Amino acid sequence: MKQDVLIGIDAGTSVIKAVAFDLSGHEIAAASRRNTYRTLPNGGVEQDMVRTWNDTSAALREVAEMVGVGRVMALGVTGQGDGTWLIDSAGEPIHDGWLWLDGRASDEARALNASSGIETIYRTTGTGVNVCQMRTHLVWMQRNAPDLISKAATALHCKDWLYFRLTGVLAADPSEGIFTFGDFAARQYSDDVIDALGLTEARRLLPPILDGAELYHGLSAAASEETGLPQGLPVSLGYVDIMCSALGAGLHDANARPGFTILGSTGVHMRFAASASEVNLSADRTGYTMAFPGAAYAQLQTNMAATLNIDWLLGLAGEVLASEGISRTPADLLDGLDQKAMEARPGAALFHPYISAAGERGPFTEPAARASFTGLDQATGWFDMVRAVFDGLALAARDCYEEMGEIPGEIRITGGAARSRALRRILASALNSPVRTVSREEAGAAGAVMIAAIAQGIFSDAAAASDAWVQPLLQAPQEPETDLVDIYACLYGAYRTTRQAMAPAWNAQAEMRSSLAALPRSGAR
Repeated sequence: MKQDVLIGIDAGTSVIKAVAFDLSGHEIAAASRRNTYRTLPNGGVEQDMVRTWNDTSAALREVAEMVGVGRVMALGVTGQGDGTWLIDSAGEPIHDGWLWLDGRASDEARALNASSGIETIYRTTGTGVNVCQMRTHLVWMQRNAPDLISKAATALHCKDWLYFRLTGVLAADPSEGIFTFGDFAARQYSDDVIDALGLTEARRLLPPILDGAELYHGLSAAASEETGLPQGLPVSLGYVDIMCSALGAGLHDANARPGFTILGSTGVHMRFAASASEVNLSADRTGYTMAFPGAAYAQLQTNMAATLNIDWLLGLAGEVLASEGISRTPADLLDGLDQKAMEARPGAALFHPYISAAGERGPFTEPAARASFTGLDQATGWFDMVRAVFDGLALAARDCYEEMGEIPGEIRITGGAARSRALRRILASALNSPVRTVSREEAGAAGAVMIAAIAQGIFSDAAAASDAWVQPLLQAPQEPETDLVDIYACLYGAYRTTRQAMAPAWNAQAEMRSSLAALPRSGAR
């Protein structure tokens, strides 16, 4: 039987997916498992590592059976970024994995950003310190849970854990390993950074950096039994999920030099840099710098929450209806929302979309930041507030792009909210730049597979992979609309001014929450 199928694993925050592609880049089968995690009273957000592997292996088995096990040529694996997944010397989890949503290390993030070593950390990694990263988590563990550090043999990220379970090989990839602990220009760990973080003793936890576009390992006998795939099948460690999504959706384009926005659970806003010399670091020490396979990079500013704001809004609506005995699913509520939002009044309220309990990390770092409506009056209606949430996502994107320099001449987008025509219109006009989608549902899995395809010699490099798999799928651009451009230019000034004025209020509210948590709770009477 001819081997003509590549499978990509994308272990996201909400869903774990296994997606099969033919050698032309067309999706031919997919299987998924709903992901679960738990939120702790101290701000922790954790996920069962064993269940994550079991769900991944089940999805792999299912999709392989759909296409025929013997046709599978290679696997590529990616997954949610940041967080900390610790294992012992036997390869067993010593604790549930800490996710990027985990907010318990906010004090450590503040301390690092105020430390004498912050310039070394930021200028070397090209990435700002925030609460969700492994480096911040490890600092918290050293101070508050040293037993976790002492029991651990290796600190992994989500995709690294899955790669270990697939191959038995401990490794980190060149994107996530380096932006956390390394020198982005040299593409290797930096002892200067690790020392500046105060993690010299934890250096032993970091696995070797492995570029999955150059090296791969065979599927282990144990993983073969669990997935049904043949032992020895080539497996490539992909880059972190947002870099795989960027590769699969068209950011790697040295001619167009586009921007790229992911409107998923988080909001990710990226610009292309052909080499390390083109990286523009932020004066405020924020954002991420991540490597592509080869010589190119992506610069990122990331909002902690994008569609999480819409999920929250729909949840509120559902609660109100349920209190009156009316049942509506989020999908029911979302249907028709585009038209209602566009009919509502822009500027009837401003919304800053910092709904994550971990605060914000782009284009500023503030663990205490929280979402807010401002500017409401008695004429502000429900759909005006819906419009404000949509507008807030686009204005947050502009805030991020402007921090990285000029807004790119074209923005390519993906993520669940990219399906919304209203959001595409708003985003194009708020950025005053054409917006293009890629007719591919699973950009993250596609990017992981493209990396595996480079390793297998199907493509010579990332540029060739993008030319073959992405360029044919780019859709016609959504152009900015003149009347909306004027509206969002007006809104943006007020959005920025309000955001910059909010820091004292956020910190006062954080102190309030801390004080309230210490008080006895009174029940309803």
